[in-house]
Amino acid sequence: MSLTVAAALCCVVVVVLGGLPLSSEAQLDPSFYRDACPKVHSIVREVVRSVSKKDPRMLASLIRLHFHDCFVLGCDASILLNNTDTPTKIDSEQQAFPNVNSIRGLDVVNQIKTAVENACPGVVSCADILTLAAEISSVLSGGPDWKVPLGRRDGLTANRTLANENLPGPSDGLDRLKSAFKNQGLDTNDLVALSGAHTIGRARCTFITSRLYNFSNSGKPDPTLNTTYLQQLRNQCPKSGSGNDLVNFDLTTPDKFDKNYYTNLQGNKGLLQSDQELFSTSGADTISIVNKFASNQDVFFAAFKASMIKMGNIGVITGKNGEIRKQCNFINKKSAEVDLASVVSKETSSSEEGMVSSF
Repeated sequence: MSLTVAAALCCVVVVVLGGLPLSSEAQLDPSFYRDACPKVHSIVREVVRSVSKKDPRMLASLIRLHFHDCFVLGCDASILLNNTDTPTKIDSEQQAFPNVNSIRGLDVVNQIKTAVENACPGVVSCADILTLAAEISSVLSGGPDWKVPLGRRDGLTANRTLANENLPGPSDGLDRLKSAFKNQGLDTNDLVALSGAHTIGRARCTFITSRLYNFSNSGKPDPTLNTTYLQQLRNQCPKSGSGNDLVNFDLTTPDKFDKNYYTNLQGNKGLLQSDQELFSTSGADTISIVNKFASNQDVFFAAFKASMIKMGNIGVITGKNGEIRKQCNFINKKSAEVDLASVVSKETSSSEEGMVSSF
């Protein structure tokens, strides 16, 4: 592994598509809230644990929400901002193609924010809440834990255009996936490790239908798909179906965070094309990484932890920049006009979990 956990804890200078100013001097610290909000981790954990008992899929959704935040303007909670016209116009990233009718967990983040504000008003950023929720979701689903570097502040805007440009899609080839990660300062090892989050969660049939019936407009299925798995997916996602039925990412242990995502790839049973590309692209350097993670779960967990910390450092705002939002859906100037109880969640229906983007 090219990046150790210790190195990942250090400040990471990244290149973010779109000319995002970098926080090269930022020093995040797991003990950042030790004095100002010492129980923040347990507060976040209790909300996530309670929600996940009723909706186990929420753990995957919260990890994904963190990904989708960090890949656009850095880890600044921009994905949480709603559309606003005043005091400044914000085009919400929630309506970007990779997010609309797809992201879940916005209401859960609001629940967490309310609980944290009750304990420590005006102290903990929404960006740090997203990061903590992702780590806690990993742990609650049986995955690795790590000390989350904290001290992020919240951004003052969103960027729907960058959301459409930066986030990988379910039909992307390996070159496109590598490029999307490289633009965020993440390497090939990070790509394969972070893709392992697909060991939990669900995707809607609509995002694999072409792979099952008309791959690359061939009128045939994706030739890399295991034939038995293909038939199983066709039974779950009929050609004439609505496309809204849900399919497990991991056909073996769908709610357990483990290395089976990689063993599935070895058997040509990756759900999305972008998953299977990591193993089935001829001569790809990702193949050996998949094999390494498939053979040793401890190695995968160590790599996942390091890559999550590294990703969590992308474009962070610290110091006196940005702000600590009172409400995660609005910048503070707007929050003064809006009663928290009136905030309407843009959350998708609990009966659906979209997956337009791969991550």
